[in-house]
Amino acid sequence: MIPIRDTIPSRNYPIVNTTIIVINVIVYFIELAQGPNLDRFVYIYGLVPARYSIPQIASYFTFGQQALSLVSFMFLHGGFWHILGNMWFLFIFGDNVEDRLGPFRYLVFYLLCGLVSGLSQLIFNFHSNVPTIGASGAIAGVMGAYLILHPHSKILTLIPIIFIPWFIEIPAYFFLGFWFFLQFINAAGSHGQISGIAWWAHIGGFVFGIACLKVFLALPGTGASDKLRRVTAKRKTHRLQVIRPVGVGKDPHLYGTISISPFEALIGTQKLVNIPWGFQKRIVKVIVPPGIKEGNKLRLRGLGKMADGERGDLYLKVMITS
Repeated sequence: MIPIRDTIPSRNYPIVNTTIIVINVIVYFIELAQGPNLDRFVYIYGLVPARYSIPQIASYFTFGQQALSLVSFMFLHGGFWHILGNMWFLFIFGDNVEDRLGPFRYLVFYLLCGLVSGLSQLIFNFHSNVPTIGASGAIAGVMGAYLILHPHSKILTLIPIIFIPWFIEIPAYFFLGFWFFLQFINAAGSHGQISGIAWWAHIGGFVFGIACLKVFLALPGTGASDKLRRVTAKRKTHRLQVIRPVGVGKDPHLYGTISISPFEALIGTQKLVNIPWGFQKRIVKVIVPPGIKEGNKLRLRGLGKMADGERGDLYLKVMITS
């Protein structure tokens, strides 16, 4: 299952979440530049449990190096698909959590989730000499927070069936619950880190994200956060939207709603809409003309129901969100 996007729009641009993604990508290129020294680089900056549990190995590292690894490991990745998958999940779920916590609390929350995930992996693999790397544990904490904040959100998910892409909306509580179940099953069935995946880091981060979210929500925001929110307020809605059309009796036409911002209503915009109707699921490009008003309707020809050998149209009512 590949998440495409969620249905909860964020009100602000996720500057911290985006910055974290950029830093991870930069560090990945630094890794690629190591060449034959990559293994040494990963061993120094990755989280290696044996460095903390075996005195003979610990003696080769300074206190500063040991402390740095507890943070630096979450910015390293083992390959292109590793970083791509992690950053995509962070992109999907991180913006909403940052939107709720604010940039500064979100940054601290993210780093603590990563730290706790690393400690979880260390505890359950105390003498392992295999480096733990990756942002997965920190991202798992973000996913746990998302589960508490938006349990009934829908996750637009791509399920490849052979060569046919199938898009389906899955409730967040099911998507994330199933994801956590897979982590637990794999962790229980693995020995150490033989699989190359830090399952216990995922579990530790996810549980911490759930358990400590309310603590972070209770912390007072700062004046700087409020100012930053005003600066980063979004002027556009999601480019990809899910429309759930409804039909009335024998009326061949279908009716739905499309959301745009006041800025988009003024200058016009283009959206991609996923339209599930029965077993049909298709993505259609919708052009919203400039100057459109609240309640105006857009007509999409031929996207309605079949009636008397002809297909009706789909009418989208424009809703301008503040």
